[in-house]
Parts: sequence; structure tokens; C-alpha cells
Amino acid sequence: MDLINRINSFIELGRQLEPEDRNLRKSLFEYARQRNSWFTRENIELAIRGLINYLDETKFNEWVNRYSFQENTGQRVGIVMAGNIPMVGIHDFICVLTSGHKAVIKLSSQDDVLIPFIIEKLIDINPRFNDRIEIVDQLQNISAVIATGSDNTARYFNYYFGKYPNIIRMNRTSVAILNGKETAEEKTNLSRDIFSYFGLGCRNVSKIFLPNGYDLAELIAHFGNYDHISNHNKYSNNYYYNKSILLVNNTAHIDGEFVLLQKSEKLVSPVSMIYYEFYSDTNQLNADLKRLEHKIQCIVTNMKEFDNTVYFGGTQKPEIWDYADNIDTMEFLATL
Repeated sequence: MDLINRINSFIELGRQLEPEDRNLRKSLFEYARQRNSWFTRENIELAIRGLINYLDETKFNEWVNRYSFQENTGQRVGIVMAGNIPMVGIHDFICVLTSGHKAVIKLSSQDDVLIPFIIEKLIDINPRFNDRIEIVDQLQNISAVIATGSDNTARYFNYYFGKYPNIIRMNRTSVAILNGKETAEEKTNLSRDIFSYFGLGCRNVSKIFLPNGYDLAELIAHFGNYDHISNHNKYSNNYYYNKSILLVNNTAHIDGEFVLLQKSEKLVSPVSMIYYEFYSDTNQLNADLKRLEHKIQCIVTNMKEFDNTVYFGGTQKPEIWDYADNIDTMEFLATL
């Protein structure tokens, strides 16, 4: 199967996902939610819209044309998928198959419904992919590995897969930097960066940097469009648990009724919490963030002093050429 066939198959997949039968989608979403209650209909729809954007014909061709692949040298590339948000492993899957390799997939037990659904649709479109996709319980007879997990699992991955060419990803998070001049729309959009997927993704903002004297109450007022997530049992349990810990320890915090804000130098906040920190010098803040760039996926701001930033509300709208951990997966695969 040549590159043009592979490209056209993925583009057709994107086209077919758009008008998917509503009854089929409803039953699929319900089954996925039963397997993982974090996978709400709203969050699955958001992930599918992201996948459709990946497979836009113009963008997909523009992306692939940046690389040069050797045909008929396909390797068995193991993919260890995470399961923190719906279909979080789909980008690696697309990269491996588009580059001409074979995908040997270790699914997350938290996301074992949606990925197989996408695989089945792709094989229906082009049956020749059937010999290029394998779902396994254990990775064996592979030539390279792409593994996504936590800092703890990364040590495990390095131990078992360090002998192979690899991309091993660890914990990352995203931050926002405000200057006090943001519009009401930008502050409302920031809530999307924080609360989409319940804040479980590496592209979710878990830490906000604020200028000295910033009124946090005014910012929290713009988070109300996501207060419905407090109706979710797991999210609510996290909120009340974290609130009780703060109260028992007499830790200063701000209670936003469904989200807790705590002043902290840490980057990664628990579910239902946001860390914040005040700054006075943008140059110093820029230098501090550069030292932490190995832990940061996105920086959300409208300030030109910072590099490689994302607009407010844009963290959950990555393009297909936006790579996790800023490691070019396709370049890695093209050199195997």
C-alpha cells in the first residue's frame, strides 16, 4: 500500500466520522462511558471533533508533505496508549500507519472501546490495513516503541523498551499567563482550557500565573459555564476530598463552589483544583518557565513576551502537526 493510499484512507475516515449514524454513536458513547465514567458524551464528541480536524484533507496533506518516507521498509512499532482522555493515543496511531509502519497497539484499559471503533472503520475503508494493525496484551517482536504514561511508568518503559528506538513520554501539564488586560471572552475561553476533559489532559491548564494584585474573584466569575461538571460523580468526589484536605490542614484557598484555587509553586494540580502564583517581572517568569519547559505542554497567553504560546480556548484544538512533548513523532518514524 503506497503513501497516497494511506493518506486517502485517513482522509476518508475523517469524512465518514462527520455524519456518523446518531443511534450508533449514542450506543458507542454509552458503552465507552460504562467502561470509563470520565468519558462523557461531551468529552467523546470533543475528541472526535479533534480527530476530524486532524484528518482534514488540506491539513493532512500539508502535514505529510513535510516528510520523506522509505516505502516497503515498514517496522513493527509498538504503541503503549494512555487512557486519561478519549482516544488520546490516536495521533500516534495515525503517525505510525501513515509513515508506512505496522502498529502494534497496547490499549489502555481505560480506553478500549473508542480506539477499536476507529480501527474497525479504517479497515472497512481500506481492508489492507488489517495486516498493519495488531492489538496485543504484551508488546513483542517490535522494532521501536512509542509509550505514553506518567513519570512512574516512564521508568518502567525505559527499563523494558530502552533497547529499542523509542519515544517515551512523561507527565506534562499546561499553564496560563494573565496580565490583567484579558477580555471577558478570553477569560471565559480560559475555562475551556482548564475544565475540558475534567482537566485530565496534558493540554489542560492546571496552573495560572497572575500579575501582583490580580482579583481572582473576577476571574472565577467567568468559570461558571463549566459549573455543570460538579454534577459528575467522580469530579464531585475529587472536589469534596480536596476541599476537606485543605480545611483539615487549615490551608489557605479560594472556593469557587465547584473548583478550588490554591496558591502554590507547583505546576500539576489535582482534579478539581487550580494552582496560581503571582509574578512581578515577565522576564523572570519567562526564564523560570524555560527551566520547566520539559514539564509544560502549552502556555496560554496573549502576551508577546512569551514564545510558542496558545490562544485562550485553544489548548484542546491541536493541529495534527502539534506533537505531544514537542517531539516530532513523524520525523522519528521516518528515520526507522
